[in-house]
Amino acid sequence: MRVLLTSAAILFPVAAQADYTLHILHINDLHSRIEAVNAFDSTCSAEDAAENKCFGGMARVKAAINAKRDEIIAAGGNVIVLDAGDQFQGSLYYSTYKSGLIAELMNDIGFDAMAVGNHEFDDGPEELAVFADALNAPLVSGNLDLSASNVLAGKVENHLVLEVGGEKIGIVSALATDTVETSSPGPNVTFQDEIESLQADVQMLTDEGVTKVIALTHVGFAKDQIIAAKVQGLDAVVGGHSHTLMLATPEEGQAQYPTPITQGDEAFEVPVVTAYAYSKYLGHLVLTFDDAGMVTDYSGDVMLLDAAVEPDAAMAARIAELGGPIEELKNRVVAESAAIIEGSREVCRQMECAMGNLVADAMLARVADQGVTIAIQNGGGLRSSIDAGPVTMGEVLTVLPFQNTLSTFTVTGADLVAALENGVSDLENGAGRFAQVAGLKYSFDPAAAAGSRVSDVMVLVGGDAWGPIDPAANYNVVSNNYVRGGGDGFAMFVNAANAYDFGPDLADVVAEYMAGQGAYAPYTDGRITRKE
Repeated sequence: MRVLLTSAAILFPVAAQADYTLHILHINDLHSRIEAVNAFDSTCSAEDAAENKCFGGMARVKAAINAKRDEIIAAGGNVIVLDAGDQFQGSLYYSTYKSGLIAELMNDIGFDAMAVGNHEFDDGPEELAVFADALNAPLVSGNLDLSASNVLAGKVENHLVLEVGGEKIGIVSALATDTVETSSPGPNVTFQDEIESLQADVQMLTDEGVTKVIALTHVGFAKDQIIAAKVQGLDAVVGGHSHTLMLATPEEGQAQYPTPITQGDEAFEVPVVTAYAYSKYLGHLVLTFDDAGMVTDYSGDVMLLDAAVEPDAAMAARIAELGGPIEELKNRVVAESAAIIEGSREVCRQMECAMGNLVADAMLARVADQGVTIAIQNGGGLRSSIDAGPVTMGEVLTVLPFQNTLSTFTVTGADLVAALENGVSDLENGAGRFAQVAGLKYSFDPAAAAGSRVSDVMVLVGGDAWGPIDPAANYNVVSNNYVRGGGDGFAMFVNAANAYDFGPDLADVVAEYMAGQGAYAPYTDGRITRKE
């Protein structure tokens, strides 16, 4: 059984003469967070920056990787830098510059390999092909059959070998097979079973004499653990997709970094790691191999990229230079409003409001064809009103500044009632948890005790008639990733079934919905009744 190294040995484990130690620096799921982010993973404001409350951003990622890599090399160590996918999508930098900017910044940092994430297909195979041509590092995803794609054929490796310190390091990879549902790979990209594909690629590397094999995956932490248990010949799994926070000293509800997975009857462990998302952390896994290529020790942790990490000055200047056209984008007219759309906190955190109806309606319209019938938006996520007349993207972003994404999931009627009770549980303090809704009606009594304020919860039955909610029935719901993740007290959604948190940006969804309405007419219709 392998033994975790002590914290004093994390950076440079003491190895026997025949041993080989490999440091793996890794990131995943940056989602175009080119600029620094705040505690809620959205763009850091000038006020937050002044108070040293910013995290990540590509300039800080570069500084952290360069410092750690230089430190390891100076000590005579061996190091590779990996990205487990999903660089695309999530900010106006991607909307403006697409993959070209991402490739430029990644090339400047110097990655050794990158897994293909599902969001790398968001603009179809064509944009991924542009990215592959511009990126200096190889892209890898072994369970993609691209032979029928005249766009991507030959641009993504099934597996690869990196030579580091005189040793061959095999890299295998797999992408979640439900990418056909969560992104746009098109009909000419065929997905193979992740485990079968990984096993075949490991075998090919083993047959070539490669004894050290790392899986660089984009399938999520739960699947990574299955892969570690089932794919023979793997030495470690470095993953992405699920945005899982892992720490060497985890708190309750957090995962252990690394998480050891016992493989079959072999009586040895395969460490699994990932590094959250949005550029906030840099992972650092350390593996020690004996001369037969067996891992004898493993250790590591993630590094929080907070204000203590000074961003790389040259990259920060480049990012600032590119920010000009983004300001122009904010001035782009995207829709028209026939009247003021009420979105003030004084209204939207206390009762039904026109902005809440707009956002909830837009969310529901976007995913109605997926069988989703109910939308919930937290009032605290609505940050302003919109005046009558032309509506700019900047105005939409002022209302919805958090870069939240659409989340779909399944919960019971009882969970939905609990969510509504949570929403009205702190009216006295104007809490942001107030639930604006679509596809659902409810009443509440602010004078009643918190936890028993909600009544008359109704849902659409048969698509056109209202009926009482069934506490035991399952309902498909759309919200934003903050609410689905338990923000604003919505803990009942954290373990929801069929959860997918990585849909399109909420601001884009609302802008596109308004654009399709002609001159949008704001309204309230009594879907929420406040009893006085």
